[in-house]
Amino acid sequence: MADIAAVPLTPTSPPHGTLARAERFVWLTARVLEQRLFAHHFRDGAAGPVETALEAYRNADGGYGHALEPALRGPASLPAHTARALHVLDSVARCDARRAEDVCRYLTSVSTTEGALTAIRPEAALPAVRPAGSGDAAVRLPGALSATAPVVGLLHRNEVWHPWLFRATDFCWQAVESLDAARPGDVVAAVLFLDHAPDRARAEAAAERLGHLVRRERLVVLDPDAPGARPAASTAPGSVPGHTPGDRRFPHDYARTPDSLARAWFTDAETERSLDVLAAGQQADGGWPARRLPGAPEPAPAALLEARPIATIEALRTLAAYGRSLA
Repeated sequence: MADIAAVPLTPTSPPHGTLARAERFVWLTARVLEQRLFAHHFRDGAAGPVETALEAYRNADGGYGHALEPALRGPASLPAHTARALHVLDSVARCDARRAEDVCRYLTSVSTTEGALTAIRPEAALPAVRPAGSGDAAVRLPGALSATAPVVGLLHRNEVWHPWLFRATDFCWQAVESLDAARPGDVVAAVLFLDHAPDRARAEAAAERLGHLVRRERLVVLDPDAPGARPAASTAPGSVPGHTPGDRRFPHDYARTPDSLARAWFTDAETERSLDVLAAGQQADGGWPARRLPGAPEPAPAALLEARPIATIEALRTLAAYGRSLA
């Protein structure tokens, strides 16, 4: 997958344009890490400050915690936090073998015997605030494709090799090739793996099968104008504004860049309509809504506040990757 283009703001950027509004939102609401990421992607900022900000979330066991993934609170290292850390390092081209060594050691320590990473029950993990290193065995699930595939894909993308990665790769192949009635989140994770798996012929064949599955099982919204199709921020009584309920997925959710294997699943017209929906998702404050984890309770205000700048930066990067104007 090609790097998503940076689109620096300039002194002549329209003050009410997409990027300028998003910038104001980020500076007003984001953590230091997301502020540094925004500066790197859209203001020609250096990668070093991003790494420095990310270091604050790293634990002695080589994993990451401290609510790096905003939906999961508490200091303990969890695979989901570590997956986000790798995503950050990859996005600034700093996910090399030296930096990944400690991460892989941690992943080895928390994976199943088959090399898979476990998911976390949101209802158990969200309210938990446990001392670092206290473990999370009580809330672990069996090895999950959704937890394992994005990590494995990012490591392959950066040509990192580690003994754990061989077992984890085998797990991903078996899980991806046996998907028959997948959830959207599993397919998104599978694409992140297939886009970077070393065996390209096998990856292309698996992706083609998945594309048929997505369309057959209607795991994607192809007609944004259909009733209830567009993702709208929750306005139910007692809900927290600024998140997207449910698990609706559009073509851009699967094919985050034009050269993703998932891009072949959709026509040009379907992709353009999907990007229109993404662009229209920018809210009045300049940010995009954060996606709510399926089955999870309403997010706490602090978690939502931290998640929305992440969603905003990712939305901007996807639009830029497809050549959409951010003016």
